[in-house]
Amino acid sequence: MAAIAQPLEISFALPKAPHAILHGHLTFLEACAIIHLTTSEMGESGSSTAPLGSFVYAMPDRSNEKNVISTALSSTGSSIDYATRLSKILARKMKLPVYVGCSMSFAGITPEEEIEGLTRIVEEVMAQFNNGRRPIH
Repeated sequence: MAAIAQPLEISFALPKAPHAILHGHLTFLEACAIIHLTTSEMGESGSSTAPLGSFVYAMPDRSNEKNVISTALSSTGSSIDYATRLSKILARKMKLPVYVGCSMSFAGITPEEEIEGLTRIVEEVMAQFNNGRRPIH
């Protein structure tokens, strides 16, 4: 029987929107990565819950390294584009299938702040993947 992976948790303020805090739950397995992301506002109580959001599966195309195939397993209009974009970027960089759950809220955040946030998320996830990855068999 395979061992159970210990998830990693990350949390940081979005670069150009310091009032928005990103929370991530990362699980790296030998055959895939599972990432769940949500946001909260600075000073928001921990008892509030975010809506479920979107859940996307992406995998690298073995015949074309630059192509990534993805499908939405569950979608919410406000987060599906972000979840799809993030899952494709991570699948391409990790060269593994990736599941991304995204219930992030971008209310009051400009498109530039959103893109800066995406860049920071990719950097943080890839740093955890490259430095602390412990594949579970």
